[in-house]
Parts: sequence; structure tokens; C-alpha cells
Amino acid sequence: MFVPHKGCPFECIFCNQKIISGQINEAKEEEIRKSIEDSLLTSGDAFVEIAFYGGSFTGIPMKEQEWYLKIGYSYVKTGQVKQMRLSTRPDYISEEILDLLLRYDVRTIELGAQSLDDKVLLCSHRGHTIEDVAQAAKMIKDRGISLGIQTMIGLPEDTKEKDIMTARKVVALSPDIVRIYPALVIKDTYLQKMYSEGRYRPVTVDEAVDICAELLEIYEASNINVIRIGLQPTESISENGDVVAGPFHPAFRQLVQSRLILNKMIEYIKDNSLDNASSIEIECNEREMSNVIGQKKTNIILLKNKFDYKNISIKINNDTKYFKILKQKSI
Repeated sequence: MFVPHKGCPFECIFCNQKIISGQINEAKEEEIRKSIEDSLLTSGDAFVEIAFYGGSFTGIPMKEQEWYLKIGYSYVKTGQVKQMRLSTRPDYISEEILDLLLRYDVRTIELGAQSLDDKVLLCSHRGHTIEDVAQAAKMIKDRGISLGIQTMIGLPEDTKEKDIMTARKVVALSPDIVRIYPALVIKDTYLQKMYSEGRYRPVTVDEAVDICAELLEIYEASNINVIRIGLQPTESISENGDVVAGPFHPAFRQLVQSRLILNKMIEYIKDNSLDNASSIEIECNEREMSNVIGQKKTNIILLKNKFDYKNISIKINNDTKYFKILKQKSI
């Protein structure tokens, strides 16, 4: 359930939650219940949660928070829904708020940190500091609530080095889940004004994929689940919608996972002296086939060009976790 700009006193330069959420008007109780019940009709045996996203949920008045929570909790009590989750700002977490959320069985809180570089936060008009993120994360974990951290890349004053530093600081907070969003220039935001005036250059798709592949590797190495990379495409969030500029791609995560596999394959080839082979065979798990090959065979083409291979063959081997590369035997 989206509560766009509820509880949020700031206008972050990249943000237009009503466009991002696709929701213009506030939902009434009957609309919230209808949305939940319609979803339950098709949920089957899935693990079902109710999530309150958009705005800053814990920044709205406590009575209004409780109004939303009571609606959701009525489905938790009947067993139709397992638990609730929400997203909020890191400077809107307190012991009193956590008491309320636990009373209604909120089990996951995602903090919109965006960056852990103070200059980037300042230039993005976030209105909170790195210390706010650290304090909120500790309070949430101390209460036994699952912690999520949402980050962005490509904001004003951001660099690849800062993104990597942010990821390492996020790892130190020990979140259970992470989301990574490349900054997009959305209509009717201050970032659009900066872009139009030539004061902001968004990262390209290739640059964003390169950065996110490194971040994904950092999080995977620390067993942190990255549950989303890139905004979910919608009618508004699309090249023909409200995205003015920036690294939008409808299958952005797949591009990132494919780039990460490509980086690992290049490293594997060099470490195992396969760069002087004339041809190679890549054995890979069936689940990783599309990531190994890359969209439009980009990974295969790049490996051929980089190492001057005459041929690269692909073989499925589900005993291999990701891939294994061998010199191709001469026939």
C-alpha cells in the first residue's frame, strides 16, 4: 500500500512519489481492504505480507499510523497475512514508534538511507545524516525487527568510489535486505530542473550496471539479500512515461547479474591461464545460463573479442553452482 509523501517534510531532489508509486490520491479504508482482499484471492500458499511504502510512514501522526496498522493487523490476526513491513526515513525512528510497530506485528523496517556520504545526502536535500542511519539501524535490530536499507547510485556529487564506500558501510550495519536504485530524472522534480540547466549528468546504463555489479558482489559476499536492483517498470516509470533521463532499463537487474558473472568469468580465465586458449567451453548451471550468455549474447561476444577466442561453447552442468571454464578439446 502506497502512502505517497505521507509524513515526509522534505522534497528530495530526485523524488516524485506520486509518479513512482502510480498513486495520486490517498486511499480510503474500503480501497485498502479491497486491494488486500483482491491480492489474497490469487496468493495461494505464498508467504503474504502487507507493506506500507512511499513517503515516510513513521513520520505521520501516531494516530494515523495506528489507523493504517489496525487495518493491516486485522488480516494478520485471521492468519490471512503473515506480517507487515514498511519503509521510512532513518531520522523518524524512536523507541515509542518501535513500540507501536511491534504492537501490530511489523516485522521488517526498510530505511531510505540512499547514501552514506554526507555531501551526497546534503546535495540531495535528504535532511538526515549518516549518524541518523546508524542509530536507527541499531534500534531496529536491537528490537529484533528485520532491517532493510535502501540505497541509490548516481546522485549529485556521487561517484563510483562513494557508492562502493556506502555499500561497505551498509554491510557494517548488518541489514537483512538491501535495495539498490540508480537515480533517474523524473518529471516534476528538482533533479529535472538541474538536468535541464546542465547542472546534473545522470550515469549511463552501462555505468550504472558496472557500479551495481560491484555492489551486488559486495553484498553477496556478506550474505546480504539484495531484493531489488532498479525501479520496477510501470506505465509511468518507463522511457515513454515520466522518466526524463537516467539509466532506466526494464530488465536492469538481469543486466547487473550478467555483468557480475562476466567479471567473474574474466577473472577465472586469467587466474586459470585460459587467456591463451584458442577456444573454451563454459559449463554453467541452467539457472545461470542467461546471465552467462548475456543479453543478445553480449558476454560471449565480449569474451571472444577480449581473448581472441575462435569459439565458445556452452554446456549445462547443474552440479556447477555458477560456471566452470575449460579449454575446448580439439576434434
